[in-house]
Amino acid sequence: MVHAGRSWCRVCGWVSLMQMLDAAVVRALLSPRELVEALRVAFAAQDVTVPERSHHRLDDERDATLLLMPAWRTGRLLGVKIVTHHPRNGEHGRPAIHGTYVLGDAATGKPLAVLDGTELTRWRTAAASALAADHLAPEVVREHLLVGAGNVAAAVPHCYATVRDVHLTRVWARSPARAAALVDRLRAEGLEAEVETDLRAGVGRADVITCATSATEPLVHGADVGPGTHVDLVGAFTPQMVEADEQLVTSASLFVDVGAALHEPGDLVGPLGRGTLRPEDVLGDLADLAAGRHTGRAGPEEVTVFKSVGTALEDLVAATVVWEARTRAGDGGRG
Repeated sequence: MVHAGRSWCRVCGWVSLMQMLDAAVVRALLSPRELVEALRVAFAAQDVTVPERSHHRLDDERDATLLLMPAWRTGRLLGVKIVTHHPRNGEHGRPAIHGTYVLGDAATGKPLAVLDGTELTRWRTAAASALAADHLAPEVVREHLLVGAGNVAAAVPHCYATVRDVHLTRVWARSPARAAALVDRLRAEGLEAEVETDLRAGVGRADVITCATSATEPLVHGADVGPGTHVDLVGAFTPQMVEADEQLVTSASLFVDVGAALHEPGDLVGPLGRGTLRPEDVLGDLADLAAGRHTGRAGPEEVTVFKSVGTALEDLVAATVVWEARTRAGDGGRG
């Protein structure tokens, strides 16, 4: 639903009407193809100011974290995302991640909208992966293996469909019931999908592998990955989280979304700390790929790895796509 409300500020009085865009509205307004292309333009142009994110541990016992991610385009739009991650919530049937995005006018400072940050995050994450895959994945993708069956994984095939003709998506998850549920969902959305019951076999068959989990031990091992495969690691964002083993990340052609990927996820922090991986081993980031400074995949047998941790640039671009779609529909910019 779309809500509009006012809040009281002791300095400026009532803040004018602000759009409240829930997950259903965000999803309805976000075109995967438009989002992938908007990210391509933004990464190439580098016209978004992105301060260092604030990353805080809230509760060591529950492994809970808080992230604050601001960004702005001078004279256009500004935004900040507030994210909490409580991985043990799943034990009680509650979502592990909660996110809120506040969007404003960068020229005046006027608040414009509050968007469901969780929905925004899953689509911008999937779209960034698809953008990387457009440069790094093989041209022919017969099988795309999803490792994980959460909300991010559910968005990935739709974004990949904008850059590759994927014949079949297979889903593996620790919970077979969740894997089956995602397969049913993807089929209902018009995609060819099947459950994968053997992770190692699935890894060996896949042309593209996307890991979207909060794993703390490697799920994808370099020894199982076949020649020419593209591996997409989107889940880990703390040093304790790992989705791929050291052999894979040190032997493949490695790309990242942004430089923060060298300092946050266990997939890279571990090998860097042990000296088996060096910063200069990273061949490029999304800006390099989007701007053409790196051509991406070099040959059909090359194994490529894309590690992402997310960036506030992606959040602002996604929020901008939503806001502009809302404005075109005649419901934005009031107040």
